[in-house]
Amino acid sequence: MKAMPNLLITTLLLFTTMSFHGFAHNNNISKSKAVSENSVGETEAGKIIAQFHHAIKSGNRTKARSLLADNVIIFEGGRVERTADQYAEHHMLADMKYLADITTQVLEQQVKVIGDVAYSMSRNKSTGQYKGKDINSEGMESMVLLKEEGKWKIAHIHWSN
Repeated sequence: MKAMPNLLITTLLLFTTMSFHGFAHNNNISKSKAVSENSVGETEAGKIIAQFHHAIKSGNRTKARSLLADNVIIFEGGRVERTADQYAEHHMLADMKYLADITTQVLEQQVKVIGDVAYSMSRNKSTGQYKGKDINSEGMESMVLLKEEGKWKIAHIHWSN
């Protein structure tokens, strides 16, 4: 992938952080207005995100890997994976096993496209049982996607609970 200028990356991350702060603390959003994952499909970047979520949930390792940029950076649980291959060979399988056993509902989601850069911010609720443990938690996800040669790829993911 082409390297983005540091100023552009810094500006995008600052904008994303400021936007998400307002998004996450907006008390005017009714919890009864939960959006489905399919509604992100209004943009091509949003369709890639929905495909990635479906691939992870259904255990389709090949499809999930194909939607990631080779040099994706994934933050999860205080750890970092710095390539798609590293994620596919390590943590992806654990994510797939976990998500196969629980139900995840998207509570809020925004997908914004700015030229060849897109970002998504979402909140979700996970319920079910995994390895004998009850799961009832809310989490957040942010993604940055880059478009190169006409195709969107996920360049960054940050998951937190």
